Amino acid sequence: MWAIRFFFDRERRIRDRALFDLAIDSKLRGCDLVKIRIREVVVGTEIRIRAIVVQQKTGRPVQFEITSDVRTSLLAWLEKRGGSVEDYAFPSRIDHTKHISARQYARLVDEWVKAIGLRPEEYGGSAPPGRENRDLT
Repeated sequence: MWAIRFFFDRERRIRDRALFDLAIDSKLRGCDLVKIRIREVVVGTEIRIRAIVVQQKTGRPVQFEITSDVRTSLLAWLEKRGGSVEDYAFPSRIDHTKHISARQYARLVDEWVKAIGLRPEEYGGSAPPGRENRDLT
């Protein structure tokens, strides 16, 4: 995981760092991760310590902690991104009123894995990093 974080920092990929970090902390499926709205992770001007998201597959709410390092990367992204609390935290580049697709998230995971010299087919993009076939640590 640290190799991927180093890659993001070196390449100044603030959004990808925040997305990756939130995936690790939340352990959400990609389809749930991409739908997170700013209001679900922000209270006032700060990133929440805990967040609750309703899972698409089960319809049940899941609570997760947002650790200090992840709050830092998420805040850096949201400050750069701007927007209102009703907006998606990770908007589509094509239509900013929509979120990135779960398929795009899976492509990003594949790209991240390749960037550190691993084989994407061994690391599924549909599950959050760390919950697929192999652990990225």
